[in-house]
Amino acid sequence: MSSVSLSKGGNVSLSKVAPNLTAVTVGLGWKVRQTSGADYDLDASAIVVSEAGRVLSDGFFIFFNNLVSPDGSVKHLGDNLVGGGGGDDEQITVDLGTLTPQASKVVFTVSIYDADSRRQTFGQVRDAFIRVTDSTTGAEVARYDLTEDASTETAMIFGELYRYGGEWKFRAVGQGYATGLRGIALDFGVNVS
Repeated sequence: MSSVSLSKGGNVSLSKVAPNLTAVTVGLGWKVRQTSGADYDLDASAIVVSEAGRVLSDGFFIFFNNLVSPDGSVKHLGDNLVGGGGGDDEQITVDLGTLTPQASKVVFTVSIYDADSRRQTFGQVRDAFIRVTDSTTGAEVARYDLTEDASTETAMIFGELYRYGGEWKFRAVGQGYATGLRGIALDFGVNVS
């Protein structure tokens, strides 16, 4: 099985590429273009949403302060405060078999922690990617390398895992937000204080 390389907006049927897929690990990685000033702390998150495009409940917003979804199917494997070490900087696993049937998709985001006060944007980040691997075999199934310059964005939706006609697909999104993770969370109906 070879990995499918996606461009922005592209999608792939994980069910066809990896027919025995039962759980995936979504790896997110990045490097910082310049290291002067404050450290960069990029954070991966996942939002489990309904067919209506709203978060199932606040517990289905998985991030460094809420590492596991209420049904136990989505798990954040821990916050990397530095990043840029090559390979996946943060990982989120999704057990497709135990994911609640109300879940239509899982949206994967990366945001820059405290971006406004540190004056940091994705324009200073390079080699950012999202990749989907088979949790059982470790084989990479799909990958999306972000190439656009996001000079004003402080958070991005990298990709999404979604159900379509009885199969699982993955779409490369690459949508930036200048309003940070808060802006993304609010768009999906997460209660943010």
